[in-house]
Amino acid sequence: MKFDDILEHLGDFGPYQKRLYLLVCLPSILIACQILLPVFILDIPAHRCAVPSLSNDTYAIQGSWHQDLINQSIPSSKDGWSKCNVYSYNKDGNRTEVGCNKWVYDRSQYESTFITEVDMICDKAFYRLLANMILFLGTLIGSLGLGLLSDIIGRKKTLFISIVLWTGSGIGTAFSTDFISFATLRFFTGLATIGVYMTSFVIGLELVGPPKRTIAGMVITFFWAIGLFILTICAYLIRNWKTLTLVTSVPSIFFLSYWWLIPESTRWLLSKGRDKEAEEIIRKAAKVNNAELPPNLFDKSTLDDGPKAKIWQLFTTPSLLFRTLIVFFNWIVVSMIYYGLGLNVSNLSGDSYLNFTIANIAETVSYVLCILLLDRLGRKVLHCSAMLLGGIACLATMFPVLYGDESHEWLTTTLAMIGKLGVSGAYAIIYVFAGELFPTVLRNSALGASSTCARVGGIMSPYIADLGLLVGGDLKTALPLIIFGSASVAAGLLSLFLPETLNRKLPDTIDDAKQFTSGKNSGRDYELNKSNDNDKPLEKYTPATIIDGKV
Repeated sequence: MKFDDILEHLGDFGPYQKRLYLLVCLPSILIACQILLPVFILDIPAHRCAVPSLSNDTYAIQGSWHQDLINQSIPSSKDGWSKCNVYSYNKDGNRTEVGCNKWVYDRSQYESTFITEVDMICDKAFYRLLANMILFLGTLIGSLGLGLLSDIIGRKKTLFISIVLWTGSGIGTAFSTDFISFATLRFFTGLATIGVYMTSFVIGLELVGPPKRTIAGMVITFFWAIGLFILTICAYLIRNWKTLTLVTSVPSIFFLSYWWLIPESTRWLLSKGRDKEAEEIIRKAAKVNNAELPPNLFDKSTLDDGPKAKIWQLFTTPSLLFRTLIVFFNWIVVSMIYYGLGLNVSNLSGDSYLNFTIANIAETVSYVLCILLLDRLGRKVLHCSAMLLGGIACLATMFPVLYGDESHEWLTTTLAMIGKLGVSGAYAIIYVFAGELFPTVLRNSALGASSTCARVGGIMSPYIADLGLLVGGDLKTALPLIIFGSASVAAGLLSLFLPETLNRKLPDTIDDAKQFTSGKNSGRDYELNKSNDNDKPLEKYTPATIIDGKV
């Protein structure tokens, strides 16, 4: 019988699947902490050049004598004392500005960050965005490399290797003493976390019955949100970057126990001809679920998902090409904005901890709304609305920046939070929507390509998030948000050209996809969908493709 038929006997989401699913969701909590840890450990506190003649200089003014010495030694402007230059006096008493090589930092918010540890400012300021880009590059390499490795040696071994690498690189980051070691370890953190996320989630979700896969695929986002709240609390209580990094990394040691707690992928075992081991796992699950299984479970058709096609066939007709490019563009944009807004929190006015908390609340609310509205409003309407809401909110930040004053800074932050709500919802919707648009024969390959696009968007996000710091001036805060908003509006409007998939028979072949257009045969599609349980959303996915893509 087919694998999904076996799951009907086993139960769609019995006690065994629930326990396994909980285990595979837990790593998302710490992964969220690791991915967005730079919001705090790479934050740039207020600073200025140190007074050259004062060995014990501090950012805080120690007295009037200190104020006078600073005024004589450090150039000033309307933005305060210079962050990169000091005065150099010649024999005639004339002074010129020269670059400084020592700085003092405001310690009121942070005891230390990696920025203050290695003085990653002035001509080294771009190192911050480079470090974040390298992290997301690691997720791209990991999704490709570890995906291939898991096909060769198995999901469980790949998961364990990823956990070991994740634990080592995460803890090792806390002991970095220079940019190269820090960036290298962050690269491996990104590589390892995507490996843990993919392989564990595939193992857990493949035993979930088809009717429960959509909701199971979205519930993991709440574990991600929990991780962000935990990161906020830890960062608020721990102001030393090394200690904070250790606190969010050491718990990953617990996941080494997954070698004994999580079984190998049954689909992978079957693909390698190890039917006996696969059957032992299935029958153990049946025992826990109190389910009855037939004596003979597997045959040659168990993993037969029908005919296959090549990814290039999505580009063979103008309609398929246009649709595919829109989906890929939406993946790039939604990933870029999600991580960009997350990393941009520290660049907004106000308290970073409060801003990050509000952003997390907005994200959680968006996930709840998506679950409630996804099957009521439809994928296209909800995705487009979320993208336009986020985009317009981000674009609107230019008005308080250009026409307001400091008393309107709260409005800029509020609009950025609305943008986070919109893009978080769009991120939760796009993987469901995109998967339903692609025909069954290409769904795996197309979603794999979409995931790669998301990784590319993640790599772009740190540069745009820090673009305002490089440009400076009045648009320092608004420029990244304007770029994010413009991209979000463009992607949202383009998504209107995509066909709706709710209550429609999903395309199986390339020919079906060519005929799958907006508004055509909608009534007939609905009747077909009601009469064919195999066409419910996500039911024809192999578990390896039902990945939220958040990392």
